[in-house]
Amino acid sequence: MLLGSETFIRGQGDALTRWTPTYVGATRITSALSRPDDVIAFPDGPAGRREFLGLRLGGTSPRLRAVLGRIRPGLVHAHFGGDGWLVSRTAQQLGVPLIVTVHGHDVTRQPQSPGLHGLRYRRNLRAVFDRAALVIAVSDVIRDRAEACGADPAKIRVHHTGVPVPATPPILPKRWDVAFVGRFVTKKGVDDLLTALSRITAPKPRALLIGDGPLLTDMRALAERLGVDATFVGSQPPESVQRHLAESRMLACPSKTAPDGDTEGLPTTILEAAALGLPVVATRHSGIPEAVLDGRTGLLTPEADPAALAASMSRLIGDADLRRRLGAQGREHVTAHFDLNTQTRALEGLYDEALTHHTAPARR
Repeated sequence: MLLGSETFIRGQGDALTRWTPTYVGATRITSALSRPDDVIAFPDGPAGRREFLGLRLGGTSPRLRAVLGRIRPGLVHAHFGGDGWLVSRTAQQLGVPLIVTVHGHDVTRQPQSPGLHGLRYRRNLRAVFDRAALVIAVSDVIRDRAEACGADPAKIRVHHTGVPVPATPPILPKRWDVAFVGRFVTKKGVDDLLTALSRITAPKPRALLIGDGPLLTDMRALAERLGVDATFVGSQPPESVQRHLAESRMLACPSKTAPDGDTEGLPTTILEAAALGLPVVATRHSGIPEAVLDGRTGLLTPEADPAALAASMSRLIGDADLRRRLGAQGREHVTAHFDLNTQTRALEGLYDEALTHHTAPARR
């Protein structure tokens, strides 16, 4: 149901206090986030796949309507515009208010798809925005993209997804100079990171790269070709990611706009690292400057600029006092603006708002 990289969805739902979450997915996905009590609408097998295809094409499904009808939700919260399309008609038919959160690619890369696919996606996204009671954008940049894609500005709310902030960050021996956490896709800029690491030679940094994705094999080969001391550990459960971050001197987040327009929203790994007191080296990309304050909580560089990235990482590797200062201020910033409990209480306020202003349409 949830990809291993979508811990932010599970964490947000689990932190609800006044609302009780039921997790509903179209199909089951094997990942560290899967749970036995997840509600799966479409069974595995030919019949389930045909019904799911019908939902993707037509936006409605008797099976999904029956599943949600049994749950009787007070509100449906869909993450990503494409998944909003899968459930928006059903929520409308059941007279249940819909909130949809847009994160990045759903309002950047996908609407720019060429041909019939792009035309259909843009049409479907506008239908989702029309049916939604509220549209949540994870950053100011994503808000602007949602509006450009047809969302009513009066419906859009910018809400930063929160992360857990431990009362006392774990203190572990540092095994890694630089950590990276994320999917191995173009917009994550792993190629720029490896190129930058190859330019730092005195001392040669040790890098840990956590995650998987379609470019993993290529990035392993690039690291070997460049002679980078890089350890790839694949996708890891949240508790392992936290431990690896605590063992690192900094987090690198070299995100960039991909050639197909794919863009980040606001990577939660930045917030997770800062919550542990790690300084962050990142790019001025999408919502990142809302979380990383240049010179105060981390260092920002231009997109796709390995030389600048190398200079910032080298500066932090050689200055322990600067790492401590930026890390401490980063933790303060995340505690004040991105704490999971505080942000989830604000999200529940948006749920209340959607419910208060919702007028159920006639069922059909």
